[in-house]
Order: sequence, then structure tokens, then C-alpha cells
Amino acid sequence: MLRIQNVLLNSEVNCGFDHDFLPGGMTVVLGRNQAGKTNLCRFIAGLSTQVVGELSLNNAPLNHLSPQKRSVAVVFQAFVNYPNWSVQQNIASPIVAAGKDKAYIQSRVLELAEKLGLGELLQRMPNELSGGQQQRLAIARALAKEAQVLLLDEPLVNLDYKLREALALELRSILDDSETTVIYTTTDPKDAFTLGDDLLLLDAGSKLQAGAPLSVYQKPNTFAAANLMSDPGINTFAWSSLSDQAFAQQNQAASDISKLGGVRPEHLFSVDKGDFNAAECLGFDLQVSAVETSGDETFVHGFLKAKDLGVVEQPSWVVRSPGMLDFIQGQELLVAARKRDILVFGAH
Repeated sequence: MLRIQNVLLNSEVNCGFDHDFLPGGMTVVLGRNQAGKTNLCRFIAGLSTQVVGELSLNNAPLNHLSPQKRSVAVVFQAFVNYPNWSVQQNIASPIVAAGKDKAYIQSRVLELAEKLGLGELLQRMPNELSGGQQQRLAIARALAKEAQVLLLDEPLVNLDYKLREALALELRSILDDSETTVIYTTTDPKDAFTLGDDLLLLDAGSKLQAGAPLSVYQKPNTFAAANLMSDPGINTFAWSSLSDQAFAQQNQAASDISKLGGVRPEHLFSVDKGDFNAAECLGFDLQVSAVETSGDETFVHGFLKAKDLGVVEQPSWVVRSPGMLDFIQGQELLVAARKRDILVFGAH
């Protein structure tokens, strides 16, 4: 098991954190830019960093070992391949360095090349490959090291959307057969569900929450954790202004004004007033400000009426719905969320 203890990812963090990475599984480390994801990878790999803390693998300390002596392989977002070596030579390089015999080297290179879709490209040079193929090559070379830990620091971020989506699914399939402990960093919450057996949320160098992706999604400890797991972000309202006092009292004292209510964009839906079920849902009046669609989804942007917020300022909300919905700017909608999907947080 890979274990970190009392880790400080940057000088602005006062309290370190601990985490045990799932042995033989994939942990998705989710955080925005500057959250500390790359610093964490560099710390585990033994590369230059200001991170401090304790690091061990199977109860053996790693802090004192050089990068070359750690059973850790790394693929960064700015993937690097040896430009003067062929695809075959690139994949073989860590196996050759380990002193394996030629028969094993040839067999392992062919195996990895086939898994990564590079079987017909072994004699090509890196500059003859597409961006996706070059990233596959970097991953193949990392796997060839046969390290106990594989660090993938936003490895697909520089690829176009469709290719990134396809490679993420392929990567999950490739690594399912591996006993390697994989750490995959990302800014995209979808990766947590596509790839993750476990999830670690980072924010400004601090650990927000960890656990199974679905569990963290359904039961976020804080507003920051919920918002990080939401794309677009959480829609919020003043809990004290909630008109359904019976529901409010079930969750905390109605007079408690320090609470923040939240609802994810995908949990909101438009409903006709005659069909609104007050026993199961909470309703909000939304004035549409913009509508965008991706073909299979529609994002409705709008503002809630002040009576729903308990404040003068009207923050923008987003409703994320499947299909193509026909709404126009200025239209007033009743949007609802099931009470079981309402999130409640302390003061934000």
C-alpha cells in the first residue's frame, strides 16, 4: 500500500493530511488548477518539490530514495518521448535499463504496443505520430517499467475532447488487468466515475474528502467538496428563506440562518405548476437568461426571484437537462428538485 502522512503540499497550508491509496486500484485525484495535484505526483516520484511529509510503500519508507530507485512510473500532461528513438525503442527503454533478456524485451514491447494500439507503428519516430498516439506511447513506456505505482498527471488534458474521452475508457480497460497502484489526477469530475475506484479531493493544497466516487458525490462533507464534484457548479440559496418549513425543520432548526442550501444542475427539472408535487419536491421560479445545447443536453441559465433567495442579489443558476429543450431568453420557468437531492451545508 502506498501511504502518505502529514503531507503539506504548499507553504500556505498549515495542517498536513494523510491518505492511503487503494492497492492495485485507480485513485482519481480531483482538484482545480493549483490544487496541488502535480506537487503530489512529484513528491511521490521523488522529483524536485517543496512538498514535505512522510511517504511509504508496503510499509517501507521512500523519502530517502532517489527517483531511479523508487518503483514509481510517471506520465505528465506534457508527455515526453525520446525523439531520436523509434516507438519500439521508446517502449523498450525501461525494460532494457532493467537488464531483461532480449526475448522478454521483444515479447513485452509487442504486448504493450498491441494494448495501446501501437502495434503497427513500432518503427515510426515520435514526430510521425499524432498527439493521441504520442500519449499512448508515453503510457506504454511507463507501463513497461513495471513499477508498483503509476502516476498519471492529467495525461489526456492536451488532447481534443473526443480523443480524450476515448482514451480514458481504453485506459481503464488496460489498467484493469494490472496489479499496479494507479494515481490519476484531473480537473474533470466525470473522470472520477469513468476511471476511479477511489477518489481524493484536493483544494488549495488541502484534502477535502476521500472515498468511493459515488459516495463522495452523494454525501459531500462540505460545500467545497460538493462544488468540486459538480459540473457546472452547485446552485445555492439561503436555507433560512426556504418556504417549505416542514422540510427545513426535518433537517435543522428553522431559525438557524447559518445554513446554505444547494442543488446540482442535473437534479433540477422544469415542471408545469399544475403538475408540481410539493410533497416530494421543492420549487424555484427561474427567469431564463440564456440557453445552450450540446445536442444531447441542454443548459438553461437563469436567475431566481429574490423571494426564493432571501437576498437582494440574484446569483445565476444552471439547469442541466437531457435532450434539446425549447426555452427562450426572458421566459419564466418553475424548476424543481426532489427533496432527497437537496444538499445542506454550514455557512459558506
